[in-house]
Amino acid sequence: MDYVYIVQCRDKTLYTGYTKDLKKRIQAHNAGKGAKYTRGRGPVALVYWEECKNKSLALSREAAIKKLPRDKKLELVESKIEKVNELL
Repeated sequence: MDYVYIVQCRDKTLYTGYTKDLKKRIQAHNAGKGAKYTRGRGPVALVYWEECKNKSLALSREAAIKKLPRDKKLELVESKIEKVNELL
């Protein structure tokens, strides 16, 4: 399965990414080995994720989410908060 996710950094900024292994990717971000953006902004907290059928769809969805203004990203986060808690 492919995933699109949003994490909230320590400084309250949001980062959107793609991965095949969500738990491993969050661990990488928190170990300072994730995306350049999240290094030095950790620890990060997973606040949103979506499953996608394939990498192409996931990357398209990631790009679409990245174009959203912050308030729309926060709406996505609020819509899935219970599901995120189930994963953790």
